Amino acid sequence: MIPLELEERILRLHFVEKWKVGTIAKQCGVHYSTVRRVLHDRGVPAAPSTRQSIVDPYIPFIEETLRAYPTLPSSRLHVMVAERGYPGGPDHFRRIVSRLRPRKPAEAFQRLRTLPGEEAQVDWGHFGSQQIGRATRPVSAFVMVLSWSRLPFVRFFYDQRMGSFLAGHMAAFDFFGGVPRRLLYDNLKSVVLERRADAIRFHPTALDFAAHYRFEPRPVAVRRGNEKGRVERTIRYLRTSFWPARTWEGLTDLNKQAERWCTEIAALRACPEDDTMSVGEAWLAEKPRLLPLPDDNYPAHDSVEVRVGKQPYVRFDKNDYSVPHDHVRRTLTVLATPEKIRVVDGDEVVTEHLRSFGRGEQIERLEHLEALAKQKRESRKARGIDRLHHAVPSSAVLLLEAAKRGHNLGSAVAALLRLIDTWGAGSVESAVVEAITADAFHVAGVRQILNRRAQEAGTPPPLPVALPDDPRIRDLHVTPHKLSSYDMGGSDA
Repeated sequence: MIPLELEERILRLHFVEKWKVGTIAKQCGVHYSTVRRVLHDRGVPAAPSTRQSIVDPYIPFIEETLRAYPTLPSSRLHVMVAERGYPGGPDHFRRIVSRLRPRKPAEAFQRLRTLPGEEAQVDWGHFGSQQIGRATRPVSAFVMVLSWSRLPFVRFFYDQRMGSFLAGHMAAFDFFGGVPRRLLYDNLKSVVLERRADAIRFHPTALDFAAHYRFEPRPVAVRRGNEKGRVERTIRYLRTSFWPARTWEGLTDLNKQAERWCTEIAALRACPEDDTMSVGEAWLAEKPRLLPLPDDNYPAHDSVEVRVGKQPYVRFDKNDYSVPHDHVRRTLTVLATPEKIRVVDGDEVVTEHLRSFGRGEQIERLEHLEALAKQKRESRKARGIDRLHHAVPSSAVLLLEAAKRGHNLGSAVAALLRLIDTWGAGSVESAVVEAITADAFHVAGVRQILNRRAQEAGTPPPLPVALPDDPRIRDLHVTPHKLSSYDMGGSDA
């Protein structure tokens, strides 16, 4: 590119002063090919040269090849011509090809006009990322702009999932106070699953959403961004007017600031359709033309099936959420919105949680943990009673009478198990029988009988040893060693 002043000078010296190309090039301090290119771009035919160029014999071949392959790189074409005897270098050859290459005719675009309430345009914009805990989340702006009044709506999300896509629509419809009759989209995966020319296979959720709000979803033609230029320009306007040097704390704060920008800054611009009104005033005129909102909201969420393992948690979007312990080893469904997640089993809502956008976090409800702990305690109690029943059969009568007298069965079972670990099952069984005969239906009576028998036998009571509840350890026999060598070592000292 050359400066406009230099281009103007070359044209003036050629048309007004009638200077030759070489004179213009020398006086302006540029190469003669630059002068020829400027004149060629303005429709001045190249002056016939009496001197033959080394490329002249190859011009017909170059033109024929470019007609067949218009986008063929000049570097490849130079190799082809060099193989046919061309001695010139690639730099000068590139300039020759640029003059001979067929030019695509410039396309003119018709200015698109719409009626009030007829159309809105939708797209996503990328606005960097944010660190949330151990996760790095992309920040995306959902943008919808009314095509006639140009009033924009902006809502930021941490993803571009279907749930966020639909939530952005619903928030925009509430903001505008109605629904446009037609929405223009790029060929987003949330709208278009497959497209071949004009044959479009829509996403079924997008079609169901459009039917609920009674609007027509219309994807623009492939590589025809001009058809939704209003939303493209709005995203650029958002980048320059709203985003620079913006500070915010969380998406809630950012979206409040974005909504104020829409109503207090973007709405004060002159309306392109009628410059006698502002965008906000045009929207007030357009609002009655919008379709009314339905009585109920669409269930906008992401739906994902998850498998619950041995632990009562479901994993969704890199985080774990607790569920009731009686739903382990089952397949449940997570319904997620940008604000919360629901875990459902068919039509039953199992639990709800506030959504986390971190990574590796464990989100729990207190009642789930308490229910699991209670279930574990009851399970341990049941296992203890079962072991006690097999080791000391008479304990059933003792526990039954103890329960009638208001004793704590859990404590009684635990105490009897400790006595078995200390005295052995046979000794405890005979002591329980004696206690029942003596009408002493409590563990203290059993313990007193065991201690009395040890005193009568002249043997000290065994020391209680807390062993793990593992038969491999409990049944392990250890041979004691003689300690005489230790005693001798002590006497020598």
